[in-house]
Amino acid sequence: MSAPGCAAATVGAEDAVSADAADARSVLVGSHPPHRRRGPAPVDLGWADRSPDTLEIAGLTPMSTCDWPGRLVATVFLQGCPWRCTYCHNQAILDPRTPGVLPWSDVTALLARRHGLLDGVVFSGGEPTRQAALADACRAVRDAGFLVGLHTSGAYPNRLAAVLPYVDWVGFDVKAPARLYREITRVGGATTTADAAFTSLRLLLDTAAARPLDGPPLDVQVRTTVDPTVLTPADVADLTAVLAGIGVEDHVLQEARPDGTTTEYRHALAAVRAREAAR
Repeated sequence: MSAPGCAAATVGAEDAVSADAADARSVLVGSHPPHRRRGPAPVDLGWADRSPDTLEIAGLTPMSTCDWPGRLVATVFLQGCPWRCTYCHNQAILDPRTPGVLPWSDVTALLARRHGLLDGVVFSGGEPTRQAALADACRAVRDAGFLVGLHTSGAYPNRLAAVLPYVDWVGFDVKAPARLYREITRVGGATTTADAAFTSLRLLLDTAAARPLDGPPLDVQVRTTVDPTVLTPADVADLTAVLAGIGVEDHVLQEARPDGTTTEYRHALAAVRAREAAR
């Protein structure tokens, strides 16, 4: 997931200092830790239950206070994303052919040591629903006694549906009004990515509403990174109205940041902000 919130900003960087020094690290994308697998990761063309051991994990933040509002979590970054969003600053973890940098056993070992300290685990990316083992990983985290959070842009509606039964909170990225989606995601046809995203969002809202009152809720926060190279204030207002109309109650606007983005985007963003400052 490429929105510039806490998750995107902390891939490969420690979010908290722990007395357990072996745990308090995040694996740098592009570094060479001892668990790095050789050869390209297989591109998953289907969706089936798989062992969490097959996850391609690009990074791990052992303790975060900002990846799930109000919760103290570990954040697992999964490799690969089908979109190429303008403002993405997780460029190193977009390619689905790139192998992971640490094994699932590192996550389970961390959780075994953090009972009573962590509320849960957030799966981020990249686009975590791309990986077929995500549902079983979420189930394993739940079975270990932790809550499960998910960052997603909704690129795969059917895969999202398979994961939601094991999720307690979703941070959902909505990029733009539907007519402008491709200008942000830069892949697919004129409405391909918008269709997927809004299908996923409706699915998510319906699933949350259908959770039984005597069971665990499914909480949803919708976030939009405001890319001023694409979106005007009027576009943002239109999007906010659309989201309210389909039942979104928690919509957070985030500022696009240049950190970790492409040189082209950094220049474009700087130019827009220079023009704004000159007004």
